[in-house]
Amino acid sequence: MFMKRIFIYVSFFLFCVNNFSFSQKNNPAVFEQYIKQAMQLWKTPGLSIVVIKDDNVVYKNAFGVTQLGKPDPFTTSTLSICASTTKAMTAVCMGMLVDEGKVKWTDKVSDVYPALKLYDDYATSEITVKDLFTHNTGLGNADLLWVLGFPLDTIIYRMRFIKPAYSFRSSFIYQNLMYMVAGEVIHKISGKTWDEFIKERLFSPLGMDHTYPVYAQSVNEPSHISPHWMYDDSVVKPIPFIDTKGIDAAGGVWSCANDIAKWVKFILDSASINGKRLLTAGTFEELFKPQSIVTDEEFYPTQQVTKPHWKTYGLGWFQEDYRGKMVQFHTGSLDGAVAIIGLIPDQHFGVYIFANMDHTELRHALMYKAMDLWCFNDNANDWSKDLYKLYVGLKKKSKDRGKEEEAKRVMNTKPSLPLSSYAGEYTNEIFGDAQVVFANDSLRLKFPKENNLRLSHWNYDTFLGKYDYDWNDKTTVRFSLDNEGKVSQFEIDGLVYTKK
Repeated sequence: MFMKRIFIYVSFFLFCVNNFSFSQKNNPAVFEQYIKQAMQLWKTPGLSIVVIKDDNVVYKNAFGVTQLGKPDPFTTSTLSICASTTKAMTAVCMGMLVDEGKVKWTDKVSDVYPALKLYDDYATSEITVKDLFTHNTGLGNADLLWVLGFPLDTIIYRMRFIKPAYSFRSSFIYQNLMYMVAGEVIHKISGKTWDEFIKERLFSPLGMDHTYPVYAQSVNEPSHISPHWMYDDSVVKPIPFIDTKGIDAAGGVWSCANDIAKWVKFILDSASINGKRLLTAGTFEELFKPQSIVTDEEFYPTQQVTKPHWKTYGLGWFQEDYRGKMVQFHTGSLDGAVAIIGLIPDQHFGVYIFANMDHTELRHALMYKAMDLWCFNDNANDWSKDLYKLYVGLKKKSKDRGKEEEAKRVMNTKPSLPLSSYAGEYTNEIFGDAQVVFANDSLRLKFPKENNLRLSHWNYDTFLGKYDYDWNDKTTVRFSLDNEGKVSQFEIDGLVYTKK
């Protein structure tokens, strides 16, 4: 009887081992089929992906095309936008200077880089180098400063006029401006621009020879993605790539699957390359310590499906729990293209995905599917289907809100004044000048950058604005009159521009 039980236990153990081994061996094939089906559901033109497990590239491939309507394939050497996954790279660069004793995470930025001044004098005096990476300084999302194309020094100067969205270190609002400042701090301390520093100290040692700090340095590469946008929830079209200046340290890097695999392996190997550490153990650990509590409003909608118990932010990393493990991850998004990196350090696992369509949350689905397959030997969850349903629902709610606003429109009204009276020069203390131009019996609102708006009458003195970049949301522009009945200002997206 005893021997029979032993035989049963051993047989069951061997069955489990063989089944696990079989599943692991077939993960690439299972994953590849899943990717192809998911791309069709999300209508994503092209993507590349790399999966690292136990210091090995266990999967790397690319699918689709770089641009719809053209035959060029999306390959593992096709350059795409890292966008905000750049932030973790900038944090590593600052960590190198910390290890060299040139700066401390606790150093006051006012001592290191006095050019940074905030609206709140207390925050100006107390903000530390580490605070530049944690999105909790009180600064709201003022990304319009770089979207409008202002030079970096102008952006940093105008940050002093932005009223805090919350008290210093009391909450969390994701924004890019402080990472742009971090790039300038690296420049100030090292004597090298952020572009020079990251290329020399990070990309070159890792052998990332086809990775570039900014788009302009990559133009001689033979394969780049074209960004894409989905119109009317059904039609996907290419859109122009907008080379925004100044955002480099927050989201400027371009890379490819072949190169980004080296970055993922480097991070999973505690910032080591060929046995040599580029960061000390203490500094590396600091990057992944929870630094800020992330509010539900500032986290990803995926939380409605994955249901994490906690959500935090490190130094360039969002953090959550998944199936009992700590996940370090970050997305990257610029007009028409996305990226995502996800790590489960305890499993020595990492995945990175590039895709050439705006906010295709296929990236989240593939990240969780890869985690399931290689970390938990589980193919049960259909993240693509579940997340697609989630995001379709969110779009519908957004459309319904738009219809509710449209229903409030008062019909059969007209502007208080002739259209030509609304023309003129306007200014905003933070976001600079704007011009309303009257021509051909219509109005145009022009900002410093080329993305201007065509204005059509909505009701009373409110106009509907349609951007020249037609993938941007429509908005309203509401003019106000002074006591003399003359146009004094306009308001757009909560910003007030006063007539000069």
